[in-house]
Amino acid sequence: MSNSNRLTMKSIPVADRPTEKLSRLGGSALSDAELLAIIIRSGTVQESALSVCQRLLAGEGGAEDASSGLRILRDKNLEELKAVPGIGPVRAAQIKAALELGNRLQSQGLPASRPTVRVPEDAIQALESEMRFLPREEFRAILLDIRNRIIRISSISAGSLNAAIVHPRDLFRDAVKSNAAALILAHNHPSGDCTPSQEDIDATLRFMEMGKLMGVRIVDHIVIAQGGSVSLRQLGLI
Repeated sequence: MSNSNRLTMKSIPVADRPTEKLSRLGGSALSDAELLAIIIRSGTVQESALSVCQRLLAGEGGAEDASSGLRILRDKNLEELKAVPGIGPVRAAQIKAALELGNRLQSQGLPASRPTVRVPEDAIQALESEMRFLPREEFRAILLDIRNRIIRISSISAGSLNAAIVHPRDLFRDAVKSNAAALILAHNHPSGDCTPSQEDIDATLRFMEMGKLMGVRIVDHIVIAQGGSVSLRQLGLI
């Protein structure tokens, strides 16, 4: 982004500035970048807090992406945040503190508010509406607590039209951070055919062995497609 395109907060109409907008419309009306701008409070001489946050959420892609911006932010450590132009140590700490509060709020949710996965159909129901028509293969994981209640659904990787490359480090990182007791793996087949491939089966078995070492059970692997969804465990494949 060139200096000529960077806005200072004073150049934004008062009613459209994040703090005023929050007071007028409520938090749900604000973008991720606007909420983040309220947290860091100020930008730089050349750039508003909002512009800094839009750039931060964009990562290497160059444009804010609602589906991945917060994930990019979450995955950065403190040193990586400090290195972002316009952030520095104080703002990096503010961002990390806000993310940690969000994590704690999520972990302290009422037990009854967390859906429980009792049968494969419960997992399919939690995933199918979002993953059924994805144009490219994506790999996700349902993180479960010790009572099989959903902690959250984590996006692990996105691939080409027919392959999502999954590294064990990426798969288990969120599970360890969230103190998950178990995982249900899931990926989609953009071809429309939900039949598990031999590669799907082999990868699941490898992850199950790794899970034993990590202390995280792999409960199932769901394959989702336009033509339906199947559970590898229900099919007797794992």
